[in-house]
Amino acid sequence: MKLLFRFLLIAVLLSGGGYAVWYFYFQPAPEVVPSTTAVSRGDIEINVLATGTLNARTVVNVGAEVSGKIDALHVELGQKVSKGDLIAEIDPLDKQNAVKISKASLQNIQAQKRIQEANAAAAKLTADRASQLREQNLMSEADYQAAMLAYETANAQIEVIAAQITSAELSVESAELNLSRTQITAPMDGTVVGLPVEVGQTINAAQSSPTIVKLADLSTMIVRAGISEADVPNVEPGQRAYFTILGAPDDPIDATLLSIEPAPEDFQTSTSTSATTSSSSAVYYNGVLSVPNEDGSLKIAMTAQVTIVTDEVSDALVVPASAVTTGPNGGSAVDIYDPETKTIRPHRVTTGLDNKVTVEIRDGLEEGDLVVSTGSGAVARSSALARRAGGGLGGPGLLGGGGPPPGG
Repeated sequence: MKLLFRFLLIAVLLSGGGYAVWYFYFQPAPEVVPSTTAVSRGDIEINVLATGTLNARTVVNVGAEVSGKIDALHVELGQKVSKGDLIAEIDPLDKQNAVKISKASLQNIQAQKRIQEANAAAAKLTADRASQLREQNLMSEADYQAAMLAYETANAQIEVIAAQITSAELSVESAELNLSRTQITAPMDGTVVGLPVEVGQTINAAQSSPTIVKLADLSTMIVRAGISEADVPNVEPGQRAYFTILGAPDDPIDATLLSIEPAPEDFQTSTSTSATTSSSSAVYYNGVLSVPNEDGSLKIAMTAQVTIVTDEVSDALVVPASAVTTGPNGGSAVDIYDPETKTIRPHRVTTGLDNKVTVEIRDGLEEGDLVVSTGSGAVARSSALARRAGGGLGGPGLLGGGGPPPGG
């Protein structure tokens, strides 16, 4: 009985070992289907990325040139106004009184002039009579000279009063100008984007011009985007650009690069004449972009994710960048997969633009060819080699330098 048990145990062990040997050494290698991508047509861009802020093309702080209490505000935030529209009114009483006082002063001086003109006419009669008496030797020389001097003095006094009248007229004009400045009007067409004052507030224009309303022209917006110093040599005015805003990240908005500011923003605002940026900190130069905003959807201070296109090609044959291998001599190749024979072969290609995501294929492939993604070619080719028992995939490496083909 023990002998039979031992015999059965040996038989089980031998059969199990035989199956293991057959499974590991004679079973065909499992077929590995590589991950492939079809060669297609598409557009490729080489671009520079930057982050910026939207602002209006023109922003005007409408200020007050006279002091006083705000009597009325005739606009609201977001309201569109035209040039010349009444925006606000300052209490005009003091300015009206100043106009009345200056006009009264002018009238007083004009009356003095009329009196002096009458005095001058009387002095002229006296001088004429003195001349006649002097010719007849009926008046002394001293009396004659006194009469002539009185006449000249009266005429000179008229000139003095005439100058005073001119000064008084200027005072009236200034008083009327100050009165007109209590009516604050829009200096341009625009949209009210700021109302820093309220009705009843007293403003003082003696030292600075306080802002009453902020007006902006929102028909065209400006984007000031910080461009890294490493990217600045690759950008220039006139290049096509586009950007997205946080509220619509999938809707790019076309723009135009107008200029690149010659100095970093912190240098522009610094009082120093030399650059003070630390060598360990990044340096950015503002690129200025312009974009139409007729519908008013773009707002001041929105964040813009800007893309500046430095080079591009349209309707080109493209493959993923991960599918292209570069050899030591600079050549490029891809692994082409044949679904009918289930084989992979390396193939030399000529590439164009490469944005590290997609590569332009200028020669070597046709639309619809299947190329193997990175990491799949070597595994699939090893499986194919195992099935073909050493069947070759080509001669020396296509990328130069000898050795096996790419991925082999």
